[in-house]
Amino acid sequence: MKKKVYFKTFGCRTNLYDSQVMMSSMKDYEITEDESLADAIVINSCTVTNGADTHVRSYISHIEKSRGAKIFLTGCGAHTKGEKLLNENRVHGVFGQSEKENIDSFLAQDKPFYNPGDLNHIDKSVVDDFIGKSRAFIKIQEGCNFRCSYCIIPFVRGDARSMDETRILEQISRLALNGFGEFILTGTNVGSYGQDTKTSLAKLMKKISQIRGVRRIRLGSVEPIQITDEFKEILDEPWLERHLHIALQHTSPKMLKLMNRRNVYKQDKELFELLANKGFAIGTDFITGHPGETEELWLEAMRNAQDLPLTHLHSFSYSKRDGTPSANMTPEVNGKIAKDRLHEIDSLIKRKNFEFRNAFNGELEVLIESEKDGLYHGYDQHFNKIVIESDEDLSGNWINIHNFEVREDYNYAKL
Repeated sequence: MKKKVYFKTFGCRTNLYDSQVMMSSMKDYEITEDESLADAIVINSCTVTNGADTHVRSYISHIEKSRGAKIFLTGCGAHTKGEKLLNENRVHGVFGQSEKENIDSFLAQDKPFYNPGDLNHIDKSVVDDFIGKSRAFIKIQEGCNFRCSYCIIPFVRGDARSMDETRILEQISRLALNGFGEFILTGTNVGSYGQDTKTSLAKLMKKISQIRGVRRIRLGSVEPIQITDEFKEILDEPWLERHLHIALQHTSPKMLKLMNRRNVYKQDKELFELLANKGFAIGTDFITGHPGETEELWLEAMRNAQDLPLTHLHSFSYSKRDGTPSANMTPEVNGKIAKDRLHEIDSLIKRKNFEFRNAFNGELEVLIESEKDGLYHGYDQHFNKIVIESDEDLSGNWINIHNFEVREDYNYAKL
């Protein structure tokens, strides 16, 4: 009988994809979705903040107390905390993202090991199924050339490099044949795809759209400067999700400079208004409480956020990340103030999302992702959640919704 392996994934969509690559690469072991049955647990870690490291350590403590499974650490935390955790005998082995296709040999090693791999690796795997998912995550690039002052990721993922286009298209073709219709393009800095291979994200998306079975293409987070004129030419394409997540991190020009960001608020506003006029829902990332964020700058940021046509928000209160320029900046912002600001901007964008959903009078195109207690859950073309009551089994189906009720956190329909 094969030994069972459980995967615990922290962090971003890139990590979700990497976990799928590991699952697809395993031949000598059996995947279990029940942690209690696992002989080995692979932790695909995030290290974007000190807090992310804390979550990983807490999970390791939980495993140590509750079971005797062997623990293996990979992901971004392998580069920042892996060696320390290994020396403390808290994990059996550590391997970097570049080594994930060799997972069988790592799981078989009797002696503790540390293999961080390299930061120039480009995936060659082709994933043709996604376990437990109705949407497919496609990693198209790795690494980042930006050097935002608060971010450690370029130092644990390396510089930006693009995946081979042929492999990307082959992978999507296989997944489409297996019934997947929605594809989420992901990476460390998705919008940088093609800069090193003399192509572009827009060109890749056009080729993907021509694959039979592809119904909707979604993007991970892109930078404002990556919405180029060429990209704007595909905004009216029916296969492009009517939601874009464009990372701002802040809306105060002075804060953007402190964060060493490349975006300019005035240009961001013009871009967002263009997208909103085309019917897009727009999400962004936002950090509150970064060192130097005075009350005056915060009030400016909130005024700007009010003016922007935002509908979705991925927000964080600043958490110091050792080894970054921001970690040494002053004055620091009190943690309670940072959290209060987080709640304030969260509430603003939540209200804006409700107004957006209330104003929409068209048809929702929904991919059903899960079912619980007779209610089906999915997301529409604006990446808004919808709950559907139905006597029919809708699992994995595409549904067009004409009549729906706008509730506080989601839309509701009865079929």
